[in-house]
Amino acid sequence: MENTSDNATAASMRHVVYEQFGEPDVLQVVSSPVPEPGDGQVLIRVHGAGLNPIDWKTRKGLGFAARQIEGSLPWTPGYDVAGEVVEVGSGVTTFVPGDRVMGMVGFPVDGGGYSEFALASADELAIVPEELDLVQAGGVPLAALTAWQGLFEMGNLESGQKILIHAGAGGVGHFAVQFALERGAHVIATASARNRDFLAELGVHEVIDYHETDFVDECYGLDMVLDLMGGEIGKRSLHTLGEQGVLVTIPTVTADDIISEAERMGLRAHGMTVRPDVFHLEEIAELIEDGDVRVHVDQQFALDDVRSAHETLEGGHVRGKLVLDCR
Repeated sequence: MENTSDNATAASMRHVVYEQFGEPDVLQVVSSPVPEPGDGQVLIRVHGAGLNPIDWKTRKGLGFAARQIEGSLPWTPGYDVAGEVVEVGSGVTTFVPGDRVMGMVGFPVDGGGYSEFALASADELAIVPEELDLVQAGGVPLAALTAWQGLFEMGNLESGQKILIHAGAGGVGHFAVQFALERGAHVIATASARNRDFLAELGVHEVIDYHETDFVDECYGLDMVLDLMGGEIGKRSLHTLGEQGVLVTIPTVTADDIISEAERMGLRAHGMTVRPDVFHLEEIAELIEDGDVRVHVDQQFALDDVRSAHETLEGGHVRGKLVLDCR
């Protein structure tokens, strides 16, 4: 085992835990010994930990991840990390101490991202481009992989197709619009008026202000809808599809209802749950490195401000990503 850093042998690290499900006030910052990497694992000095909607839903005891962790509280949330490798376990040949890495880690049972140090499997990690700040890089993996898998694996989006992306300025949305544009699709996005210019700068062809305009009146014959809202918006989106079109809905709570409605209408709809995929994460890193995709971080929060971060996260209407600065 290699260890070239005093950090890795530090007596303790600070990290976030909750002992029960509930409101943001269940989140607390505690100290624990820095863990040792096991076989195939890497110890990361975390710079940035991404905040994702699944984090607040799980904290409240909602959704599939909560069901899997309820017997193992207290628990440290966070599935997105970026930082520097400080130590590698036996069998790891792909990384050395000092490497700048990011990954979707510990999904869905282990978590562990909201911390000064985190363990990850080496096969979950990709190298962070030099152009990307490590705190900001923490906002990439889960949201970008959700967008990628939704568009290209579930939706089979191709060049020249017409797609509607709901909540285009959000964490997943701002990656999705850029990936779809890079693939050569005609991109329509819903957003609030304040995000119109932001999406126009990213290259979106049409922005629909959902406060002013009903997207169903504006869109028809679409090849694909990426539904990041779920519920009634997802159901109504089915009316915008062409006969061969497909809707991919991300919120798991309403996916079954939307899929049933699609079947009733003779249309195709799929739900999905994101999964770690280092091959595509490396592809995404390359797009960022080449300047084809940019990462927008709306706010950074210190570890001690994790409750405020969750309140903001749960409130929605975030442009791009929220990230914890764990340095």
